[in-house]
Amino acid sequence: MTKRRLQDLALRALVLTLTVAALGIAGAHAQTYTDIHDFDTPLLASPQYSGILAQGRDGNLYGTAPLGGASGRGGVFSITSTGAYSVIQSFDSTLANPYSGLTLGNDGNFYGTTFNGGASLFGTVFKITPTGVVTTLHSFALIEGAGPYAPPIQGSDGNFYGTTTIGAAGFGAVYKLTPAGALTTLYAFDNTHGSTPVAPLIQATDGSFYGTTKVGGTFGDGTAFKITSAGALTVLYNFDSTHGSNVYAPLLQGTDGNFYGTARNGGTLNSGGVAFKLTAAKVLTVLHNFDATTTTGDGITPYAGFIQASDGNFYSVTSAGGTNAAGTIYKITSSGAYSKLYNFASTTGSLPFTTLRQHTNGKLYGEATTGGALGHGTLFSFDLGLGPFITLRPTAAVVGKSVDILGQGLSQSTSVRFTPNVAASATVFSDTYMTTVVPNAALTGIVTVLFTQGQVNSDKKFRVTPTARSFSPTSGSVGTSVTITGNSLTGATKVTFGGMKVAVFTVNSNTQITATVPAGAVTGKIQVITPGGTATTPTVFTVN
Repeated sequence: MTKRRLQDLALRALVLTLTVAALGIAGAHAQTYTDIHDFDTPLLASPQYSGILAQGRDGNLYGTAPLGGASGRGGVFSITSTGAYSVIQSFDSTLANPYSGLTLGNDGNFYGTTFNGGASLFGTVFKITPTGVVTTLHSFALIEGAGPYAPPIQGSDGNFYGTTTIGAAGFGAVYKLTPAGALTTLYAFDNTHGSTPVAPLIQATDGSFYGTTKVGGTFGDGTAFKITSAGALTVLYNFDSTHGSNVYAPLLQGTDGNFYGTARNGGTLNSGGVAFKLTAAKVLTVLHNFDATTTTGDGITPYAGFIQASDGNFYSVTSAGGTNAAGTIYKITSSGAYSKLYNFASTTGSLPFTTLRQHTNGKLYGEATTGGALGHGTLFSFDLGLGPFITLRPTAAVVGKSVDILGQGLSQSTSVRFTPNVAASATVFSDTYMTTVVPNAALTGIVTVLFTQGQVNSDKKFRVTPTARSFSPTSGSVGTSVTITGNSLTGATKVTFGGMKVAVFTVNSNTQITATVPAGAVTGKIQVITPGGTATTPTVFTVN
């Protein structure tokens, strides 16, 4: 190799190194725990369950603490990824004790709940801007639900869905709330199907919502459930102590389609709690039994749920146990391989109850309820050496829909591409926020932001939701060939007539499918199921 060639290669390596550094892309290194903020009563204190952290469009993290502040009733804070902290709102008796944490809405504002306060003193749902302007969206009345611990989540229909610990029957409820604040109680628990839901809901790829109840169910140890946006609830699993009990954690749908979570107690090692995997077919597997039989075990009493980080592994915390009896950070794989990564200590934060958040810079962030320099909890980062990524909101949309991209260094981007390498229009607003429009021919898969040197991928697959606009003919007998027209139909896995009967079909193109009316089909709408979701025709097909 010539000297000039060596010089060229060295120059290219230097340019790439500088670009990577500018984007914050780090190489592998030792895991590092950093206490980036110590909570104190004048400036909010003791972040507790569920305490969900949200990443804003500005790249900062936003959260709540139920205590401290100007009136001692808690409030809302923001913090940069390096620890610059500010209280953006202190609550009083009107809005009191926000245990929930926050959800980032599609409008760039944050949504949370207070356990107390409101017109009837049974709690509220509120909206807050990044600058701290608060709007009370709804004050709970006892008959519709009360005492929410979890923040609402925003569904694909734009409405908000959440849980309360008390309901009309006294056992908790699931609610739907419009952005304007109109609330509908979707389901009131009756103890038979579970009681006292404290965890946030999730919306799975099938469009339904999934959650847990702390107690109740067949054995009194809690349940995992599925509920539709219309309020039809199905119990997926009744916890039985051996497989876990007292479920505080939300479920997480992994990239494999299964659901992952923890139970605070139960298991086979002196009720130290469990980590579990649950399939859509209602099969539960205990991935790990937390060991409460020793004082220096791997951690016990997990309140927090899982995140699936950009490396594909699952991460969480235990609220107690470990070397210092102050909790642990741990990693677990989908097959149950477990590793303890960190032992909390009172000096830098102890007793973590809240689910972790992976920032788009690659680091994990979380909160400890006690400990730290001031004794009222900490906010910490845990660096695994994972590189930055982008995340999209919402996580699924139809062609032509505008979606947000959050990340790092976005002002240096050159283009956005959807699977399979389809260019998309983009508008950059800041270094941490841009928007794009789902392009024609885009399929479910990874989204990439390209830079002059290198690229950054989305942490999860973005689901391109199919549409089924029309079909021809509009009626026919068994064996009739029906042409279905829509968009994003490539990769279809199933076509049904009347919601049940599966048809033989051929995908002709991204916009057309030909299906044969199956034996036993009844008059009803046609559905096309793809990896991106389900498309339902607006009108019914009549079976002669």
